[in-house]
Amino acid sequence: MINKFLFKSIDNSALIVFRIIFGLLCFLESVGAIFTGWVSKTLVEPKFTFSFIGFEWLQPLPGNGMYFYYAIMGAFAFCVMLGYKYRFSIIAFTLMWAATYFMQKSSYNNHYYLLMLLSSIMVFMPANRYASIDANQNANLKKLYMPQWCKWVFVLQLFIVYTYASVAKLYPDWLDTTVIELLMRNKQNYPLVGEILQQKAVHYVLAYGGILFDGLIIPLLLFKPTRKYMFFISVFFHLFNAIVFQIGIFPFLSLAFSLFFFEAKTIRNLFLKQKPFYYEESVNLPKHKNPLIILFSIYFIIQIGLPLRHYFIEDNVLWTEEAHRLSWRMMLRIKSGSTSFAIENKKTGKRFIVKLNDYLTTKQKRSASTKPDMMWQFAQRLKKEYKANGQDIAVYVHSKVSVNGRPFKQFINPKVDLASVEWQTFKHSNWILKSDLESK
Repeated sequence: MINKFLFKSIDNSALIVFRIIFGLLCFLESVGAIFTGWVSKTLVEPKFTFSFIGFEWLQPLPGNGMYFYYAIMGAFAFCVMLGYKYRFSIIAFTLMWAATYFMQKSSYNNHYYLLMLLSSIMVFMPANRYASIDANQNANLKKLYMPQWCKWVFVLQLFIVYTYASVAKLYPDWLDTTVIELLMRNKQNYPLVGEILQQKAVHYVLAYGGILFDGLIIPLLLFKPTRKYMFFISVFFHLFNAIVFQIGIFPFLSLAFSLFFFEAKTIRNLFLKQKPFYYEESVNLPKHKNPLIILFSIYFIIQIGLPLRHYFIEDNVLWTEEAHRLSWRMMLRIKSGSTSFAIENKKTGKRFIVKLNDYLTTKQKRSASTKPDMMWQFAQRLKKEYKANGQDIAVYVHSKVSVNGRPFKQFINPKVDLASVEWQTFKHSNWILKSDLESK
């Protein structure tokens, strides 16, 4: 039964069109990062980057290397769009994108994480079987069909993303529109819509509309009677996000996923009119069927489990940031902080305050003021630097943080030497002081 469902052959028009759009958007994201200055500000100008813990060996290329890196990555994305050397191109793009994702956290974005996952999934997709240079050069490669699992992998991935995004919003500061009000406050100078976005009624629409949209979008797109209506709502929702929040390619990538919810014949008629439609119903079991099922089963177990890990870590994730990443916790809180780092020479006992401008960019300073893992990493960086000069130091952090407009509160235990403690990957770090998020 499961084999019949997963490996039934269906028309591949949706996957072919998605490959073209996906490749184009990845190309625009890569080259756009160069021309908008993102590469310069995030990977070239900083003296060092805050990589994911455990990935410290991933460092930006020296000089202008990262510009060439992103240009090459964009070229691979363009090849994906054209379907040229598809398998090699998508693997190369995935590895390069993953490397830059794990290389820095100052510009962390859930959408970057999603793009890494989607690229990894596309590695396994027969997405170059039509309307591609590969298929034109090799007639044996050209196919009008794909196994049905190709569609449902995307549907399940999206269901996980949107469902967790919806559930994460079910907390007091979102439900009483505190978060939305703070998010909209710096949009008041937007032409035409700026004043409208400051209205309380609009805040409630956005807060509860976000919960409902994220929670219902996938089921209602799967349900044929509501599919068309949900698609138009989706267009409005994502264009609103694109204009108001300016979050790059993600809104357009999200709209591209709609291809997998509409009838394949509709997609073919709209985008690939010269392509014959595949009508046959057959089940083709590949030799690698069992490894494929096992691989994706493990993948989705991890995808379901990762966003749950903060429930098993002490205190509120909104405060501690522990298990915040890789969990689809998107634009859920406004956090600000004031942080200073004091170095103490263990031999002489002398202390002095670190001049953060000597080490960090403005964006890095903001992140290092509210995120404990980055505070710990900076302390380790200072320890390593001073050790190279023959000095044994301790690093103490004085930090006050505000979450969602609450009064600033002491965040880090100022008596703990962060340069000497181990990072706890799956446990709470006791040097993060207890929150009081129950009160406003």
